[in-house]
Amino acid sequence: MSTPTQAPAPTTPSEGEGPARGRPKVGIKTTVVYALAALVTLLAWVLDTPADARTTFQFGTGGDLFRIPNIPLPALATLVVLLVVMLAATAFAWVRYRARRPVPVWLHVVVGAAFVISFLTFVGAGRSTVIPMVSLLAGALALSVPLVFGAMSGVICERSGIINIAIEGQLLMGAFAGAVVASAAGSAYLGLVAAPIAGGLVGAALAWFAVSFRVNQIIVGVVLNTLIIGLTGFLFSTVLSDNKALWNTRMPLPRIRIPLLADIPVIGPVLFNQTILVYLVYVLVIGLQFMLFRSRWGLRTRAVGEHPKAADTVGIKVNVRRVWNTILGGAVAGLGGAFFTVGSGLAFGREMSAGQGYIALAAMILGKWNPWGAVMAALLFGFSKNLGNVLSTIGSGVPSELLLMLPYVITILAVAGFVGRVRPPAAEGVPYTKS
Repeated sequence: MSTPTQAPAPTTPSEGEGPARGRPKVGIKTTVVYALAALVTLLAWVLDTPADARTTFQFGTGGDLFRIPNIPLPALATLVVLLVVMLAATAFAWVRYRARRPVPVWLHVVVGAAFVISFLTFVGAGRSTVIPMVSLLAGALALSVPLVFGAMSGVICERSGIINIAIEGQLLMGAFAGAVVASAAGSAYLGLVAAPIAGGLVGAALAWFAVSFRVNQIIVGVVLNTLIIGLTGFLFSTVLSDNKALWNTRMPLPRIRIPLLADIPVIGPVLFNQTILVYLVYVLVIGLQFMLFRSRWGLRTRAVGEHPKAADTVGIKVNVRRVWNTILGGAVAGLGGAFFTVGSGLAFGREMSAGQGYIALAAMILGKWNPWGAVMAALLFGFSKNLGNVLSTIGSGVPSELLLMLPYVITILAVAGFVGRVRPPAAEGVPYTKS
């Protein structure tokens, strides 16, 4: 009789086996990104910043309680201070990497803010125009609203195991229904109610094909997007254009100013003097973050998306939950589509979503299928786009096209692993058949 052999004990890597072994891989990549940001700031300082130039930042007023005058800053001294901050962050990230500890999130925020301020200081140095910070931030938030709704829709659906490529069509259908109903009924709020219903119908079609017929979900999503683009374009050319006064009148949502909070300098006018659609963004993000990770609904949703077989064995109806969550995700995206029409006070236009659904998908991936992360990524997209608009308005020499590339470059870096491993839910896109 043979005697059992003892398995060899696991060995620990020695110090000579490679500097990255046993350490967070994202640490060295984060250090490199920080160093590149510091290098760009250094080049801006050395190459093209006059010693006596100043950059004026306009923070506006916070109502009757606060009044902030324009603040002219010495451009060269500001760049030096921000360069020191980024170099210190780079050194700190390197120390954390050597100690096999992850880089904290707040350090990303500090480096990002320092880099943005240094860039604004550089482009505004020596110019007679000012950098309108309130307009910059308010525009960034406005451009981020449909992206946030679309990203939240993707989180709900893909955490359930359904790939929602149809966000683009859901946004467009929500914009169309919101404009038509608001115009016909004479009420922007009724249009706001119709938008999620239209988006939910698109989500129901996606769920029907994906769950009942087990069709490839990416193909179904692309087909739905094409169908809705063609349908809304046909109705726009025939029905809406023939009677704009009845079907396609501008019906903007009124702004709701929150007393006291709207008087806070800078952030008050940005966050608390908005339409109800923007306030719904705050509620949605906070509520979804709580529900997804602190409720029974969230636990079951994540179980269905990660391991549907195990969820089925404990009594969870996998396909039923996927269907309802996909409809819910479609309704959320449809609500975001209302921003293009009633939320912005515009009439419906052909293909006015302009690919925002695909950008929302990128924001969801960059945020690692987490509501908070997806919101940060969506805000980054919106800020980059509005930054190009603002710099074009003030006459900056930096091509706005380069700024519009920034969020896409960051997304590529994220997928490549510069912000850690990006892993979708394990059962995403896999139809479930009860055995």
